[in-house]
Amino acid sequence: MNRHIDFERLHNFRDLGGYPTADGNLVRWGRLFRADSLSKLRDQDWERFLELGITTVIDLRYPWEIEAKGRVPQHESLVYHNLSIEHRPYDQAALGPDIEAGPYLAERFLEVAADGVEELRQALEVLAAADGPAVFHCASGKDRTGLLAAVVLNLLGVSDEQVIEDFALTELATDRLIADWRAAYPDKQLTWPGYGRAPAEVMRLFLAALAAEHGSVRGYTTERLGVDDDVIAALRQSLLETA
Repeated sequence: MNRHIDFERLHNFRDLGGYPTADGNLVRWGRLFRADSLSKLRDQDWERFLELGITTVIDLRYPWEIEAKGRVPQHESLVYHNLSIEHRPYDQAALGPDIEAGPYLAERFLEVAADGVEELRQALEVLAAADGPAVFHCASGKDRTGLLAAVVLNLLGVSDEQVIEDFALTELATDRLIADWRAAYPDKQLTWPGYGRAPAEVMRLFLAALAAEHGSVRGYTTERLGVDDDVIAALRQSLLETA
């Protein structure tokens, strides 16, 4: 099943619909999307984006990233939220070749889960209240986006294995993400083999760590994020349908 929606300039735009849940429901198609930076939208890509009927955009990047690269174009149909969930910036492209992607990125995910509690809670509340299709994104649609996708899908009842598989689908976009980086920085050398990669081990380690500390992703969202049952119920009402 190809979840990627084809755009010329975006490489990692995906529909999160169709996943089965433990209670026999399905995540609705065309209701929740994850993406790389929507600042790249223009011309035919922009028209295709508008055809999806999206009403809510959550930009997970730092404000300084938005200032440097831009944001989704303004449009009367869109409500835009900048919720920067990462608080400790790092440069993946400059990492050394000896750093293992799985353990290293899992540690960064745990930092975001600890530091970004306010923004993650707000993101879940925004998605629960959205009155139409929604999309959330970061720069590559991989790490920050992957973390939020994992939390949402788990709250909907999608299995850990399918959450892990969804995270790893970014591997289909890796070559294009690397090509974009090289085009943007022709005078620099990409030193980390893990750049643009999304090995399943990252998400597996991250989910295991949350479960060890909080019992489950839901335990994390209630204990650390302070998300109440009404928000989770609203997410499920909006994003699930009977199989």
